[in-house]
Amino acid sequence: MAPLSLLEKAEKVLAAFDGGRGRLSLTDVIHRSGLSRTSAHRILDQLVQLRWLDREGRDYRLGLRMLEHGGLAAHHNRLVRAATPHLDALHEATGKQVHLYVLDGATDVVCMERSGSLPSSSGERADRTHQVRVGARLPAHATAAGKAMLAFGDQADIERVLAAGLAPRTARTVSRASVFCSELSRVRTSGLAYDREESFPGLVCVAVPLRGAGRAVAAVSLSSLGPQRGLEHQEARLRAAARAIWRDLHGPGRAARFAQAPDVAPMGPGDRTLPNMLSWVRQDSWM
Repeated sequence: MAPLSLLEKAEKVLAAFDGGRGRLSLTDVIHRSGLSRTSAHRILDQLVQLRWLDREGRDYRLGLRMLEHGGLAAHHNRLVRAATPHLDALHEATGKQVHLYVLDGATDVVCMERSGSLPSSSGERADRTHQVRVGARLPAHATAAGKAMLAFGDQADIERVLAAGLAPRTARTVSRASVFCSELSRVRTSGLAYDREESFPGLVCVAVPLRGAGRAVAAVSLSSLGPQRGLEHQEARLRAAARAIWRDLHGPGRAARFAQAPDVAPMGPGDRTLPNMLSWVRQDSWM
């Protein structure tokens, strides 16, 4: 039998807290996880350093960082559930591939959901190099979705992107800081961002930010292997889809819309927090 990986051992340690007890000693963790004393102690120390767990005397309990991840997972669950029917409808109306992206660490975007495949202008299916799967990560500066979110985000995020460097993915990727900042300014004015073969050769995308009056929390994009003008005709539909997603996510009646499929079990006493947290982590495999 192959030895357990570090991640598998960490999962066993975290799973030891599942079951209603908010605090565990090292001995408790060893008994519940089946790990050796040395392995359990080492993993516990690392989780404390990462703030996934807190240590109080000889006991360990759930840390703030794990709660932060759980809250993010719950938020993303609601976002995908609100967006999916509108993404599917947008694909049906336009015939284009539709993506939902979120910004991760300012420099990357992560695909949360996709609707439709990517046909070429001749009607043939695009090869796999152009297909962005759910969970895929791309550099924000080279994507329409990334530009849409950065333009309506914090200036600090833009500065982090510039500091990391605008590494080209294709010959058309904007790699000069002054040009990139000018493009973000145009996005703020129009509310639309374009990727003109900057992430993949031959691929063009248009995106709009998902936002109310504040910063963008996500972006919806349309992709095509045809000319850019084919996407320009779909801008109104794209804007309408983003508005509909925002209404379902934050508008009146949202509590009823999400009540039938709650993101997590109802919170009970303090010792219920950890089991609920673990269910968040396990349900969101993309994390």
